[in-house]
Amino acid sequence: MEVYWLEQTEADVPAQSAEALDPEWLSASELLHVHGLRFAKRRADWLLGRWTAKRAVAQCLNLLADPASLAGLEVLAANDGAPEVFRAGKPAPVTISLTHRAGLAVCAVAPAGIALGCDLEAIEPRSDAFAADYFTIDEQALVAQATPADRPRLLTLLWSAKESALKALRSGLRLDTRSVIVSAGNGPGFWHPLHVCHDSGRVFSGWWHTSGGIVRTLVADPPALPPTFLRRL
Repeated sequence: MEVYWLEQTEADVPAQSAEALDPEWLSASELLHVHGLRFAKRRADWLLGRWTAKRAVAQCLNLLADPASLAGLEVLAANDGAPEVFRAGKPAPVTISLTHRAGLAVCAVAPAGIALGCDLEAIEPRSDAFAADYFTIDEQALVAQATPADRPRLLTLLWSAKESALKALRSGLRLDTRSVIVSAGNGPGFWHPLHVCHDSGRVFSGWWHTSGGIVRTLVADPPALPPTFLRRL
């Protein structure tokens, strides 16, 4: 199964979007939502995520990417908070996952009906208390075996993979992060394999990659090929 991946930065969003608060590429319901966001940072993050999602879905569905066409694509939060895509008021034949961090956003796109989750995390020091609170005993032991130089990357990778799996479960951090156990490998390619097992026995297969101080993770059920990068237009 193929999964597509689009990364964009705040510089990719049309400059007038955050200023005018009425971008032509948003639907009426999306405009209503953005008008209710009081803080500029929250508004900028939300616009970046929606712009990235719409551009990714338009490419995957071979749609035009002019403002009017993008306004016809709605990215709405379901009751459980997961993003869902509609075209002309009807569900689009895709599943998406969204994430953003430090002015960078990602949208992963797969066929409808797939369990999908993606995440971005900056590599940074995390305390022993963080590991004790959020990781299983086996994961904590794995971290303890890491070299001091590799420890921040490993902690970030494990955390990001958990975030991706919890998104695929459509639960987010409402579930205990210790209910999903991460196993990550290395390989010769750009993307490296990982697996996340939920307490229920459900297993998500996925991929991870690190560059620019950022860990990127993606999981899917059924398993997916390494993500294919979409064009940043």
